[in-house]
Amino acid sequence: MTMVRPVVLLGALLLAMLSASAGASDADTDKSERVLQSLSLLLPDLQLYSVTQSPVPGLYEVVVGPQVIYVTEDARYVLRGDVIDLEQRKNITLPSLNKAKLQAVEKVGEDNMLIFAPENTRYTVTVFTDIDCGFCRKLHKEMDEYNKRGIRVRYLLFPRAGVESPSFSKAVSVWCAKDPKEAMTQAKLGKVVEEMKCDNPVRRHMALGEAMGVTGTPALLLANGEMIPGYIPPDKMERLLSELPGE
Repeated sequence: MTMVRPVVLLGALLLAMLSASAGASDADTDKSERVLQSLSLLLPDLQLYSVTQSPVPGLYEVVVGPQVIYVTEDARYVLRGDVIDLEQRKNITLPSLNKAKLQAVEKVGEDNMLIFAPENTRYTVTVFTDIDCGFCRKLHKEMDEYNKRGIRVRYLLFPRAGVESPSFSKAVSVWCAKDPKEAMTQAKLGKVVEEMKCDNPVRRHMALGEAMGVTGTPALLLANGEMIPGYIPPDKMERLLSELPGE
C-alpha cells in the first residue's frame, strides 16, 4: 500500500530539523521560520504546515498535514504525543490536532469526495469508507435515514486491503463511473460495477486516512475534528451531532 506513513513522516521531519539546524544560524532567521521552510522543501505534498510556540517554554508545535508534533527550540529534538497540562488537567495537543484533521480534509476539496446530502443540511460528517466493509455497507443502506435527519455524508475512499486489491479497483471504478453515487450504492449492495479507470483521488484519500490514524472503516470525522471509529445508527448519530459545541 503506497501511503504517507506516520513513521516515514516523522523520519522526514527529523531530517528537516537537522537540515534547518545545520543550514542557518539563529541570527539569520527566526527558528520557527527555519523549521517551516525545511518542512516545505522536504515534504512538499503535505501543504498544511505551521510552526508556533507551544505553552511549554522552548517547545514548538508543528502541524504537518493532519498531524501535530513538537520540536525543541534548537531544532534538534522531535517529540510525538499529547502534551498534558497537569495543573489544569487539560490536553494541550487535542484542539490543535482536531483542527489539523479538519483542515487536511477540507484541503482535499468536496469536488474530490462523494457526497450524499439532504435538501436541508443540519450536520456534515466525513466518512472514510471501504466498499467491501460490512459495517460500511450497513451505514450506506441507511443513507436515506441519515439524510432525513439532516445529516450530510461526505465519503472518502479507504480500501483497507491496499492498492493491489479488488476493493481498490472497485473504489476506482465507482469514482470513474458515469454516476458515481449510484455506482457506490450498487457496489455497496454487492453488485458488480463495470471496471473503469480515470484520474481519481483514491490514493490521496488512503494516504490522508492513514496519516490521520485510520485503521478500520467506517471512520467518522465530526465537525469538531473528533474521529469516531465504527458504525453509528442514524438516531444516535443525530443525537451525537446535536450535542457538539456550537450545534
